[in-house]
Amino acid sequence: TGGRGAGRRGGGGGGMGAWRRLGVCWFALCGFVHLVIEGWFSLYHRRIPGDQAFLSQLWKEYAKGDSRYVLADNFTVCMETITAVAWGPLSIWTVVAFLHNKPYRFVLQLIVSLGQLYGDVLYFFTEYREGFQHGEFGHPVHFWFYFVFMNSLWVVVPGVLIGDAWRHLTRAQLVTDGRTLEAKPNKSKTK
Repeated sequence: TGGRGAGRRGGGGGGMGAWRRLGVCWFALCGFVHLVIEGWFSLYHRRIPGDQAFLSQLWKEYAKGDSRYVLADNFTVCMETITAVAWGPLSIWTVVAFLHNKPYRFVLQLIVSLGQLYGDVLYFFTEYREGFQHGEFGHPVHFWFYFVFMNSLWVVVPGVLIGDAWRHLTRAQLVTDGRTLEAKPNKSKTK
């Protein structure tokens, strides 16, 4: 008992290695961030500048690195709404899929990670094209930590998870293709 595969079939994620557990924790964190924090922005973006609620204060602090969040910038509102509505619930579903060893878990990992990467690339690129005018360019906290570092996490980690999902899905397809070839009768032998 307790071999490498222990706990995999029955769910509960007991057979996951450390890296896989970190990946699942990443999706749990993403679910919270996307649903709660970005969801707040999506719902209350017009009220944030004058609001004293904790999450509004959080967004006002973050806006020191990117003022689009207090200006209710059209791209930012649309992007954060998609993130909250799509990637939040799908992140939670990804966690559940891994904990219960669902066969579609790597498909969800790929979809969510691609969505996060795409959104973040657009986020960075739109600000770059506008000349980084929505924050104090080069500021050690507001630019480098808030804007660059915190958002780069959603480029680097999804990039790694895309590669991981690609490897698992490719391996599964190779197995499926091998079984299909084995199941087909060899026509050259029957002639």
